[in-house]
Amino acid sequence: MKPTKQTSSTPAREAGPWDGPALAKVREWDPVWVDQCLKMSDSPWTSNILPRKEVELISVAVNAGCTNLSEGGTRRHIRGALEAGATREEILMILKIASLLAIHTCSLGAPILLEEAKAAGMKPGAEREGGDAGLRQDEGRGPMEHGVGRLLRDRPGLDGSHHRREPPGLHQRDPLAQLAEFLSIAVDASITHMYAPGTRRHIQAALKLGATMEEIMEVLKICVSQGMQASNLGVPILAEELERIAKEA
Repeated sequence: MKPTKQTSSTPAREAGPWDGPALAKVREWDPVWVDQCLKMSDSPWTSNILPRKEVELISVAVNAGCTNLSEGGTRRHIRGALEAGATREEILMILKIASLLAIHTCSLGAPILLEEAKAAGMKPGAEREGGDAGLRQDEGRGPMEHGVGRLLRDRPGLDGSHHRREPPGLHQRDPLAQLAEFLSIAVDASITHMYAPGTRRHIQAALKLGATMEEIMEVLKICVSQGMQASNLGVPILAEELERIAKEA
């Protein structure tokens, strides 16, 4: 069963990706561009394809992810999630998922290490001791590369076991299972990460759980909205520097 669409008393303008002062200043300088940009940046908050709470939680994940670390965006969307009815436990879960994004260092690097070590005539220690080839499945979360499981077995948390530390049933029951896949799509597809294998795996999982193409596209749009952080950061600085120059003139 899909979650019931939820609405919040918070207007989209207050809960979207923009900081109010930055938006006001850009509107003053280039109102035509702002009007065009808002149609894109505010879409996840105005389309009603995903519940407002899910939009805010996904936005928290994207902003707090270790590849973004946007303090302003994280605060804004935590506030938006709370206003939309999210609990402390739900938001903490999102922050845990965002924290574990760095595991992709091993997902990317360990297979390359094994390939290059093999080319150099080397083998993982366990294989040198006569063990098996170390082929394994990552608890249903996608296949580990040949030998990666054994290579990482004695490195706690680096073998995919971090998934099993998430709240029980997170990936097994609706509607949390679908939301978990949306969150994973968002942090993997984010412009600062763009991890294709994970994005594909979690899109496949979301579709199997019953997500629609439109819902997954909304998740990707939330990632696109992250681009507004450039204006949230840079426009106030530009305004301050222009004011400083004017005072010195």
